[in-house]
Amino acid sequence: MTGIGAPNGKHAHTLLIRDADVIAEALRRALDEASPENRPGLEHALALVASAAATTETQLRARWVRSRLAAVGFAGDIASIAALKALRKAEPRLGLAEAVGLQKEAVAHPE
Repeated sequence: MTGIGAPNGKHAHTLLIRDADVIAEALRRALDEASPENRPGLEHALALVASAAATTETQLRARWVRSRLAAVGFAGDIASIAALKALRKAEPRLGLAEAVGLQKEAVAHPE
Protein backbone atom coordinates (compact mmCIF):
# COMPACT_ATOMS: atom_id res chain seq x y z
CA MET A 1 0.00 0.00 0.00
CA THR A 2 1.28 3.41 -0.84
CA GLY A 3 0.22 6.97 -0.34
CA ILE A 4 -0.55 9.19 -3.28
CA GLY A 5 -1.24 12.86 -3.09
CA ALA A 6 0.13 16.35 -3.27
CA PRO A 7 3.79 16.80 -2.24
CA ASN A 8 2.72 18.98 0.69
CA GLY A 9 0.59 16.13 2.08
CA LYS A 10 -2.76 17.83 1.52
CA HIS A 11 -5.44 15.74 -0.08
CA ALA A 12 -3.33 12.59 0.10
CA HIS A 13 -5.13 9.37 -0.70
CA THR A 14 -4.13 5.87 0.21
CA LEU A 15 -4.03 3.50 -2.72
CA LEU A 16 -4.42 -0.20 -2.09
CA ILE A 17 -2.87 -2.46 -4.69
CA ARG A 18 -3.86 -6.11 -4.80
CA ASP A 19 -2.52 -8.58 -7.30
CA ALA A 20 -3.55 -11.86 -5.69
CA ASP A 21 -5.73 -12.60 -8.72
CA VAL A 22 -2.73 -12.35 -11.05
CA ILE A 23 -0.65 -14.57 -8.78
CA ALA A 24 -3.48 -17.11 -8.45
CA GLU A 25 -3.87 -17.29 -12.22
CA ALA A 26 -0.13 -17.88 -12.66
CA LEU A 27 -0.26 -20.64 -10.05
CA ARG A 28 -3.29 -22.25 -11.75
CA ARG A 29 -1.44 -22.30 -15.06
CA ALA A 30 1.62 -23.81 -13.37
CA LEU A 31 -0.60 -26.37 -11.65
CA ASP A 32 -2.15 -27.38 -14.98
CA GLU A 33 1.32 -28.21 -16.33
CA ALA A 34 2.86 -29.51 -13.10
CA SER A 35 4.38 -32.92 -12.59
CA PRO A 36 2.78 -35.11 -9.91
CA GLU A 37 5.59 -34.38 -7.45
CA ASN A 38 5.16 -30.59 -7.83
CA ARG A 39 1.36 -30.55 -7.56
CA PRO A 40 1.08 -30.65 -3.73
CA GLY A 41 3.34 -27.61 -3.32
CA LEU A 42 1.52 -25.64 -6.00
CA GLU A 43 -1.87 -26.60 -4.54
CA HIS A 44 -0.70 -25.39 -1.15
CA ALA A 45 0.58 -22.13 -2.66
CA LEU A 46 -2.74 -21.62 -4.44
CA ALA A 47 -4.60 -22.11 -1.15
CA LEU A 48 -2.36 -19.53 0.54
CA VAL A 49 -3.02 -17.01 -2.23
CA ALA A 50 -6.77 -17.64 -1.97
CA SER A 51 -6.58 -17.01 1.77
CA ALA A 52 -4.64 -13.78 1.24
CA ALA A 53 -7.12 -12.65 -1.41
CA ALA A 54 -9.96 -13.09 1.07
CA THR A 55 -8.46 -10.44 3.36
CA THR A 56 -10.58 -7.29 3.25
CA GLU A 57 -9.20 -3.90 2.25
CA THR A 58 -9.84 -2.65 5.79
CA GLN A 59 -7.80 -5.53 7.21
CA LEU A 60 -4.99 -4.80 4.76
CA ARG A 61 -4.95 -1.12 5.74
CA ALA A 62 -4.90 -2.12 9.43
CA ARG A 63 -1.96 -4.46 8.76
CA TRP A 64 -0.19 -1.66 6.88
CA VAL A 65 -0.65 0.72 9.83
CA ARG A 66 0.88 -1.83 12.20
CA SER A 67 3.81 -2.38 9.81
CA ARG A 68 4.45 1.37 9.53
CA LEU A 69 4.33 1.70 13.34
CA ALA A 70 6.78 -1.17 13.69
CA ALA A 71 9.06 0.49 11.12
CA VAL A 72 9.50 3.49 13.43
CA GLY A 73 9.89 1.29 16.50
CA PHE A 74 6.47 1.94 18.01
CA ALA A 75 5.30 -0.94 20.20
CA GLY A 76 2.68 0.71 22.41
CA ASP A 77 -1.09 0.98 22.31
CA ILE A 78 -2.28 1.45 18.72
CA ALA A 79 -5.24 3.50 19.96
CA SER A 80 -3.01 6.08 21.66
CA ILE A 81 -2.05 9.58 20.60
CA ALA A 82 1.55 8.36 20.62
CA ALA A 83 0.63 5.80 17.95
CA LEU A 84 -0.99 8.50 15.85
CA LYS A 85 2.17 10.61 16.13
CA ALA A 86 4.33 7.59 15.25
CA LEU A 87 2.17 6.82 12.21
CA ARG A 88 2.52 10.38 10.97
CA LYS A 89 6.26 10.19 11.63
CA ALA A 90 6.43 6.98 9.58
CA GLU A 91 4.32 8.52 6.82
CA PRO A 92 4.78 12.32 6.94
CA ARG A 93 2.50 12.88 3.95
CA LEU A 94 -0.52 11.50 5.82
CA GLY A 95 -2.97 14.18 6.81
CA LEU A 96 -4.32 14.15 10.33
CA ALA A 97 -7.81 13.03 9.30
CA GLU A 98 -6.47 10.24 7.11
CA ALA A 99 -4.08 9.08 9.85
CA VAL A 100 -6.91 9.03 12.41
CA GLY A 101 -9.08 6.99 10.03
CA LEU A 102 -6.30 4.49 9.43
CA GLN A 103 -5.59 4.28 13.14
CA LYS A 104 -9.26 3.54 13.84
CA GLU A 105 -9.20 0.73 11.28
CA ALA A 106 -6.09 -0.76 12.90
CA VAL A 107 -7.76 -0.63 16.33
CA ALA A 108 -10.92 -2.26 14.94
CA HIS A 109 -8.96 -5.07 13.25
CA PRO A 110 -6.32 -6.44 15.63
CA GLU A 111 -4.13 -9.25 14.39
